[in-house]
Amino acid sequence: MQMEKKDDAKKQPSGCGLFVLYKKLFRGRRKGRKKSTSRATPDAKPRHSSALPVASCQPNPRKAAVVAPPYNHHQAPAAVVKAKPAALSRKIIFPAGRKAPQQYCGTAIAIAAAELDAMIHDHQRTKGSSKLIRASSGNVMLCGNLGNIRAPVAIAPARNLVDGSPESAKELTNGSTPDHGRQLATNGSEAEKLKEMGNEEYEKGRLAEAVALFEKATLIDPDKALYRSYKAAALVAMGRLLEAVGDCREAVKIDPSFCRGHQQLADLYLRLGEVERAIHHFKLVKGEASSRGIARAQALRSCLSKCNQARNLKSWHILLKEARSAVSAGADLSPQVFAFQEEALLALRKYEEAETTLSNEPKFDTDASTKFFGASSTAYFLTVHAQVNMSLGRFEDAVALAKKASQLDPRNREVRAVARKAQCVALARSTGNGLFKASKYREAFFSYQEGLHYDPNNAILLCNRAACHSKLGQWERAIEDCNAVLNLHPAYSKARLRRADCNSKLERWEAAIQDYEMLMCEMPGDEEVSRALLGAQLQLKKQQDGEVKDVRCANFITITTKNQFLQFTALAGLSVALIFDSCSDVSSQELALLEQFCKHYPTVNFLKVDVQEDPYLTECGSSLPVFKLYKNGSSIKEIAVSDPEMLESSLEIFSK
Repeated sequence: MQMEKKDDAKKQPSGCGLFVLYKKLFRGRRKGRKKSTSRATPDAKPRHSSALPVASCQPNPRKAAVVAPPYNHHQAPAAVVKAKPAALSRKIIFPAGRKAPQQYCGTAIAIAAAELDAMIHDHQRTKGSSKLIRASSGNVMLCGNLGNIRAPVAIAPARNLVDGSPESAKELTNGSTPDHGRQLATNGSEAEKLKEMGNEEYEKGRLAEAVALFEKATLIDPDKALYRSYKAAALVAMGRLLEAVGDCREAVKIDPSFCRGHQQLADLYLRLGEVERAIHHFKLVKGEASSRGIARAQALRSCLSKCNQARNLKSWHILLKEARSAVSAGADLSPQVFAFQEEALLALRKYEEAETTLSNEPKFDTDASTKFFGASSTAYFLTVHAQVNMSLGRFEDAVALAKKASQLDPRNREVRAVARKAQCVALARSTGNGLFKASKYREAFFSYQEGLHYDPNNAILLCNRAACHSKLGQWERAIEDCNAVLNLHPAYSKARLRRADCNSKLERWEAAIQDYEMLMCEMPGDEEVSRALLGAQLQLKKQQDGEVKDVRCANFITITTKNQFLQFTALAGLSVALIFDSCSDVSSQELALLEQFCKHYPTVNFLKVDVQEDPYLTECGSSLPVFKLYKNGSSIKEIAVSDPEMLESSLEIFSK
């Protein structure tokens, strides 16, 4: 019997049935036939599928003696979906340690085993942690949970390949939202909430908070161009213009058809004086706004062209006019236009206007300006700023700016000349100041003179040279230098004070009084100026009348107006006012008493106030005549003229 069984086994077909099943699995079923639920048999006929070509055997590089039929890698997933892997796996794939039935042994089993060995080896070598593995020579990528490819010990249940995709066909059919879709929806709603919060902060004027909120919205949804547009608007309001340009660029890069972004970017370029860039983006804006924007940009182009022509011809009045026209045309934030105005004002010796223009100019970081406007343009801006700072006496700032400009554009002669000029003037000024402090006035004079050789209209050097003239007793020359300074800077109080002092030394009391009165308006409450004004007024009175009969000392002043009265009583220290009515004349005894007090209390101001000189002076005292005491601008005591002892004791107390 055993021999017969062995002979029967030899007569069994060698795996033909499994080979048929293998072909059936990958070639599909014939059209028009119903799906069979019966178990496959060795003599089952293969079903043809038009979706897959007939496989041809190719040699396996790993197993030279075994050939495996590859399949088309584009159609293989569909074939696997149509087949029933669960049913077929029960017939073909067997757990480890279990023998296959004899009817499935043979060539097909060898082919399948070799193919599986090759896939497992390939997976372990190249895709150890991946969910997708390489399947056969067709390079088809299959999900790892199909069959027992990843885990030979356990048989995994069959699963549709579509179920492994991020959005399965089943989920889309049922209308349910996949997990990552729900996450995107949540992120989108959070970004919208942040955008709304940013708008609220923007409307309240809290710009930094608005920028931060818009930035968070952008991080959550980086593909939303509108969020970058909102952030750019907040940055413009904060004066961070170049950053705003960067966000606008990103917005139109994300969405090239974003008209609002192109409009916003074009407006920014126009305000910064970048005409060609503005025109490019205005053309991408649809409708009437596009034509209006292009017309504005062309008008600005004409103004800038005229500015360059006027600058080359050194027509400073025309340059100033055209630069202001460029501002009106829309370039209100252009550093080039501001530099044109400042350069023209410096050439026209309007230094205070140049200072005001510089203070109103938007501030840009040097590196960012160089990247945006270019090295040569930025060097020009810095050169003009250096000259303005030099005219204002900010020599260290001027030298630093000129040095940066020369580094950016080292071949430019104008830039190099300004840098050298700034260094020489700054050195002359610092050297002269050191000599002046050492009381070496003549040497200091020559140092300032050397600096003026490089910058003849520098107000700081002229004023310092005037101080040297004054110390050397050259009053006329000092006044000449002060006049030159005040012509350049009318509000330069130091030069005015020095000129008033020199006029006082030359006994030009009227000119001195005029300067002192202007200084009192500019520096109210300055004790030094007020005392100098009182002395000049007294000397002028003596000069006009020969001698003032009713004034016995220098700290006794006659008051004729209410403003004058308020001015002197507001001074620091103690003031005593004798308020009387000229109809009830003041006795000589009271004047002698005042003369005695003036000598004993030289730091006290004694005022003679006749209420008949000005109707408003009647408010100064109720019962006349009377002494009224003022300390640091406040009335502290009122003493009757008939009580000189009380006045003397009060002077002793309050004058300390």
